[in-house]
Amino acid sequence: MTRYRVFAVVALIAGLLLAYFVWVTQADPTSGYRFKLGLDLAGGTELVYKADMSQTALGDRSDALSALQGVIERRVNLFGVAEPLVQTERASTLSGITEDRLIVDLPGVTDIKAATDALGKTPMLEFRLARSASSGQTTDTVTYEATGLTGRYVASATLGFGSGATAGLSAPEVILNFNSDGAKLFEKLTSENVGQQLAIFLDGQLISSPVIQEPIPGGQATISGRFTATEARDLVRNLNFGALPVPITLESSSAVGPTLGAAAISAGVVAGIIGFAVVALFMIAWYRLPGVIAALALAEYLAFMLAVIKVIPVTLTASGIAGLIISVGMAVDANVLIFERTKEELREGKEPREAVHIGFSRAWPAIRDGHLTMIISGVILFWLGTSIVQGFALVFVLGVLASFISAVSLSRVFLLAIVPEHREGTWRFLLGSGIHNP
Repeated sequence: MTRYRVFAVVALIAGLLLAYFVWVTQADPTSGYRFKLGLDLAGGTELVYKADMSQTALGDRSDALSALQGVIERRVNLFGVAEPLVQTERASTLSGITEDRLIVDLPGVTDIKAATDALGKTPMLEFRLARSASSGQTTDTVTYEATGLTGRYVASATLGFGSGATAGLSAPEVILNFNSDGAKLFEKLTSENVGQQLAIFLDGQLISSPVIQEPIPGGQATISGRFTATEARDLVRNLNFGALPVPITLESSSAVGPTLGAAAISAGVVAGIIGFAVVALFMIAWYRLPGVIAALALAEYLAFMLAVIKVIPVTLTASGIAGLIISVGMAVDANVLIFERTKEELREGKEPREAVHIGFSRAWPAIRDGHLTMIISGVILFWLGTSIVQGFALVFVLGVLASFISAVSLSRVFLLAIVPEHREGTWRFLLGSGIHNP
């Protein structure tokens, strides 16, 4: 019994520390562990775009979609939006057609028109000259000036490998191919600006700044430098897909005001408190002492779940809160199975501690199979569902795993820490259930 009492004390202290962590981090506005709220709770704008892959080769679609996500992420970051989320999904329509979609969540942005105008405009790929002023032995950059050479003149970019500084090694380089007009403009620029930097800007951000070594005719340029293979490959992708790699059309847009989000949070908190209180009161009224143990284990379960949601972090949505509340019921369900099995052993004349051990072992197969089927269901929902369903599924699966630990470990430890060897006096009532005493 001493061993179980030590475990019980450790579990109680851990639960209190988790609850303290959840409370303190939420009360501190500057904490990095505050709950991360989805649009339906924080307010903002969600834009759903359909990517037209009809003109993209099957082998290039994954790269094109990844590049599209990168372009949109760069544009979103220009808004200065706090914690924007850009994600891709593949969904099937009612007619059975598979569509590639881009979902853009912009917390705090309520002007849908401004958001769609900014994200949907043609991206800008520019080549600018770095104008420098010499002073003694040093050269200081002043500014970059437009040249008129933009991404619309680039026909393609490819990855190559030239000779490196060390014999036997090849250095990654990027090869640009201009169209006919771009070739003429590029030759003119390189002829007139030997020794200057010809910087490449994508959406206003500098991505490379090679130095013009000599006039370059023929419409092909090589960008070499201290690239790693990964950096060179990413630059090729950015140059090829700097403009939107595939056409996109806005399928839907929605805005959630902060007032509506606050109401959803309030409703979710109230529902959670009421649900927990009703379940705890029922368990205590029907199962007495084991019911108190179940309520205590349930409280630790909630503290653990909230801490996990903060640390991962999981973006909380209204559907996610629903998944958390439902998982509370699952945690109690396991306790009901255990207590009923224990009650049966007590009725057969077993002593309390022996009845608890046997009750847990007899309830284990049902608890294991029940939780496994719920986890499988949650995984399928997360795999096949939309973003809203995925929010529910993720929290639900985490909750089921945590409830499994709560029911099988915490409840057992707490019970065995206080249940006596024999049923005498008050213990006969405390270990009873409903209107019956064992």
